[in-house]
Amino acid sequence: MKLIHLSDLHLGKRVNEFSMLEDQAYILKEILQLLDREQPDAVLIAGDVYDKSVPSAEAVELFDNFLVSLAERRLQVFIISGNHDSPERLSFGGRLMDPSGIHLSPVYNGTLRPIKLQDGFGPVNFYLLPFLKPAHVRACFPEEEIGSYTEAISVALRGLPLDRAERNVLLTHQFVTGAERCESEELSVGGSDNVDASVFAGFDYVALGHIHRPQNAAGEHIRYCGTPLKYSFSEVNDRKSLTVVELGEKGDVNVRLLPLTPLRDMLELRGSYDALMLRSFYENSPYPGSYLRITLTDEDDIPEGVSKLRLVYPYLMRLDYDNARTRHQADFSETADVEHKGPAELFAEFYEQQNGSPMSPEQTQLVARLIEKIQEERS
Repeated sequence: MKLIHLSDLHLGKRVNEFSMLEDQAYILKEILQLLDREQPDAVLIAGDVYDKSVPSAEAVELFDNFLVSLAERRLQVFIISGNHDSPERLSFGGRLMDPSGIHLSPVYNGTLRPIKLQDGFGPVNFYLLPFLKPAHVRACFPEEEIGSYTEAISVALRGLPLDRAERNVLLTHQFVTGAERCESEELSVGGSDNVDASVFAGFDYVALGHIHRPQNAAGEHIRYCGTPLKYSFSEVNDRKSLTVVELGEKGDVNVRLLPLTPLRDMLELRGSYDALMLRSFYENSPYPGSYLRITLTDEDDIPEGVSKLRLVYPYLMRLDYDNARTRHQADFSETADVEHKGPAELFAEFYEQQNGSPMSPEQTQLVARLIEKIQEERS
């Protein structure tokens, strides 16, 4: 059985004030062309369909057109909600769509029922587990002691009618311990959202969403396919791709990648203002048509630099300087990476500075639960 694994479309996303809708429509058409070439049996979409829980009308229309195109190809499509999605909104109409082959994960209620497909090697069972926090699972299993994300997912998967003699596929949207993150992802509780890969024992393939960089997590059969587009400059060197999974008989899983080519790439450019404005530099280069982060090396700031540079580089997203002033500021600041740290990590650093020793595992877990509770009360 051949599967196409997608995730983290983030339809409707804006990056540095640029709408990505045109780029997203382009890449979805490219994906459809690859589907026509590959002729898969099913498409897996592992969460974060939208970038916001209340998506724009344009984003909803784009996804609707994509689903219609998938249904017209008689494909089985499995979709779960991610941390950016509203489970209630995404699952709306799911029971009506089931007969057309579009299977949407319902709002989590403590049970998961497999959807069974068949091929020459027998049945394949698909389980749809949307993004969950420990609080979601505790609400369904109040008798269980659930203090971490690993414990929550373990409890959610424990009661599955998993037949280990058959092939089993799980779609889920979590951060598996050890995965490499990007700047475009939403950090949650300073890393306390880690899920140990051991909870996925018994599954022949785990289609993960949430991490934007394509990578394996504890083996080729537990995989993040990554985003189809670059959503931050930390992904400049990433190669976006479509993940193709072929399930043979039990235990035979083959994964390969198909490269994706965006409408506009995301690149970084560095040099003096005068050099970058020379026609000989940017003619016949990919720079004017790409999303850019430009770092100017001039010692003096260029008045209205962004506006001037956009006359030549219309998709300039970000302008930085690297000179004596900025290097001094970087050396002076000891908290330059605060924006990339979660509350629990910052609290742990503060605790260690004040007490001269790190928190114990019990204290770390207590702080994580308190922060989670505060965030739930605010949402």
